[in-house]
Formats: sequence, structure tokens, C-alpha cells
Amino acid sequence: MDDSIEAWATLAHRNAFAVVGLGGAGGDAVHDMLTLGIPGVQAIAVNTDARHLKDKPIDERILLGHRRLRGSGSGGDRSVVLEAAEESREELVRRLGRYEIVFLLAGLGGGTGSALLPFLARTLRETERTLPVPIAFLPFQIELETNADRRDNVFATLEELEEMGGLVLALSNEKLRRFEALPLPRVFQVRNTYLHNLVTSLVDMVENPSQLNVDLAGLKGHLREAGLSTLLHGEYHVTEPDRLVHQAFSETLLDFSLPERASALVHLDGGSNMTLRTLERVLSCFRRRLGEPRRLLFGTRVHPERREVVRMTAVVGGLKPRTMRDALDRAPSIAEPA
Repeated sequence: MDDSIEAWATLAHRNAFAVVGLGGAGGDAVHDMLTLGIPGVQAIAVNTDARHLKDKPIDERILLGHRRLRGSGSGGDRSVVLEAAEESREELVRRLGRYEIVFLLAGLGGGTGSALLPFLARTLRETERTLPVPIAFLPFQIELETNADRRDNVFATLEELEEMGGLVLALSNEKLRRFEALPLPRVFQVRNTYLHNLVTSLVDMVENPSQLNVDLAGLKGHLREAGLSTLLHGEYHVTEPDRLVHQAFSETLLDFSLPERASALVHLDGGSNMTLRTLERVLSCFRRRLGEPRRLLFGTRVHPERREVVRMTAVVGGLKPRTMRDALDRAPSIAEPA
């Protein structure tokens, strides 16, 4: 084989994406995503709790602080987690820094995920090659009202993320209250399905070229400049793109006010009957919602068969810096009716 052909073939198959669950909530989210299927994405779990790691059928697992903590967890102590992470910095960079984009998933409140999210985001940024996408699950209000230590952990992490700046994608568990009639595991699966849609959509943009696709460099550049962001998802009939956009904005997993200069990354997944008119109407409606966004990047995935439903996944960036704190402050108290 010609050397030049070998070279571009190797580049085309490089490790591009990894999804990393930090702590208990992050590991559970990665497990749910694996059950839905995330081809082309390496799944990794990082924890201080050996039993939680053992119970999760995730191929690649990293136990931190095994000498000091002996796999028993952090006990909610962020300082212990940071010491363990610092000791394992080289291993973490070696194992995570070989990917182009790394999604870091963590629930805020416990010690492990709360401490690792800003630590790893900052550490991987320093590699220059790897773009970390820190994804924070803001806790239920009841967690903040009944556990002062968890509340302290949440706001300490928010302070670190705000000081660090750059890309952070936030989702609020409190927004899952509309599914409160479902069994608790199913409620979290709803949120994790949103994340699954995000990751598979971004992989689609890069790995499955369609008529309108985005290359890896373009995707990384857009995300790097997105700042504080959140995720939108909607599915609707192919003939009603306006309702698709309305649904996505109405069923968000974070309360936010649109800034004057937002950015957006939009991915549409549809069948052979998805028309140019459908695409134009979705993008036009999206632009009206955002008020002429600063940047609008979009891609499509067109399947060879007809599909009556179009799926849209979008990342809206440039949100106001206090959006995460405001989302927690606006959450209803457990003493008040829902």
C-alpha cells in the first residue's frame, strides 16, 4: 500500500471521541448511554469507589486513590479526591488525552464527580490537542435543602467552573420533575437519553459524512468558543419543523434566558424525504428564537429510507455566566407545592 494512503487512512480512523463518567452519577449516565449504543465512542468510568466501578460493565475503568482510600469512595470530601487526582494526573492525561473530544459527565454534590469535573476539564485543556466537554448535572433542590455538605460541594464546583470559563454544558435534574410519576431509574434514563442524542449527533457530524456535514476541526472550534451552554432535543413530524423547534425549546433540561449574542450547533437526523425546505424552516425558526445568533453551525444525517420523524439535537451556547446558579435559586422549595 502507498505510504500516503496509509497515512490518511490512519488519520481517518484516529480515536476521536470518548465519554467519561466521573463518580457515581457520571458512571450511571455512561452505562445508560452504552445500553443505547454509542458506536465509535470509547466509554470510560473514573471513580474512587471500587464497588461502583465493578458493578458497571464499562470496558475502561480508572480507580483513583486506591492506596489511601482503598476503593471505599471519597465520603463527599472534594479535597481527598483532588489529592488522588493530582497523584494520578499523568495516568489520566495518558488515558484521556489521546482523544480529540472528551465528554466529562458528573453529578454535582458528591465528592468525586464535583471535584473531578473542573480538575479534568482544566488538565485536558492544557494538552491543547484534547477538547474537554464538561457536562454538569445540577442537583435536585431537595439535595441542597437536606444536606449542607452537598450544597457546599455544588457551589464550590460552580465557582471553579465559572472562574475557569470556557465550555461547560449544564443540565438541571430539577427539570426532570415533570417525569416524577416514572420510576426513579427511568427518570434519570430520560436525561441520559438526551446526552446519548448529543454524543451520537456530534459523532454523526464528523464520522458519517452527509450532504451537510462538519469536520472535526470545525466542531472543536465551535465548541471551544461556546462558553456556558445547554442541550436541546426534539422529535417531530417531518412536515412540521416549526413545532420541532418549539418542542425543543419548551422541553429543555435547564432554565435559561437567551443572551443577545448566543451561538448554536444544530444537527438534524431524518430520512430520504427530509427536504431542503424542512432544513431551511428549522434553521430560520431557530434563528428567530435566538435573535440572530453570533454563530450557527449545522449538520445533517440523511438515512436512505423514508422517516416520518425528524430528530433535532442542538447545543445553545453563550448563556449568561450566572445561569447555573440562577437555575438552582429558581428551583421550587420542597416546602412549596410543585
